[in-house]
Amino acid sequence: MNLIIDVGNTFVKLAVFKTDRLVFKTSVELVNTVDKIKQLKKDFPKLKQAIVSSVGKLQKQQIALVQDVLDVVVLTHKTKIPFKNKYATPKTLGIDRIALVSASVYHYPKNNVLIVDAGTCITYDFITDTNEYLGGAISPGIRMRYKSLHNLTANLPLLDTEVPKHNIGTSTNDAIHSGVVNGVINEIDGFIKSYRENFLDLTVILTGGDANFLSEQLKSSIFANSNFLLEGLNYILKFNSN
Repeated sequence: MNLIIDVGNTFVKLAVFKTDRLVFKTSVELVNTVDKIKQLKKDFPKLKQAIVSSVGKLQKQQIALVQDVLDVVVLTHKTKIPFKNKYATPKTLGIDRIALVSASVYHYPKNNVLIVDAGTCITYDFITDTNEYLGGAISPGIRMRYKSLHNLTANLPLLDTEVPKHNIGTSTNDAIHSGVVNGVINEIDGFIKSYRENFLDLTVILTGGDANFLSEQLKSSIFANSNFLLEGLNYILKFNSN
């Protein structure tokens, strides 16, 4: 069994896989990570190995404590991956994006795949049917857009995310909702349309924290999978265990 440790800035996602099947998933605060992992080792005695994806602040001492109970792979740009990385600056490619592309290789081998990860930022990652990762794009996520309008202007309010009632906002609040949410929807649909004009038989995956909110509004045909990153990390761990 495999343990996936996906570290954010405040919370850590922990997932247990039995081969390829997700059997457990939770989130804990960063300070409680090691204690929770030790508890999971007791709950799942067949846990043998783990992978750490750390875009946050899991310290070396904490990783060392995990290594006391499990064989650990720490994902970096040097880790063996199941695709050809054609990114011009591979050292700067986010490890979350590496995990997402790895998941696409596992689920959709020999396919042109566009992965849209709608979280704090919206990332677009493209891999060809010849298993070459070419790159993609990064833009502000939904909450970042709301916060930017509030923080970088004098009078615009900070609003909660909401599906706009109309394209034409007849009040300031409605105009903000229309601009942010419709802007994101049109951006994603536009990217998908552009990729489909250049690559045949394109598979599109939508994941990330805002995936469910967006999936019902997108015009394009997509597959929504909230566990895609975790599945990619599990595949990388298996790939490095062979």
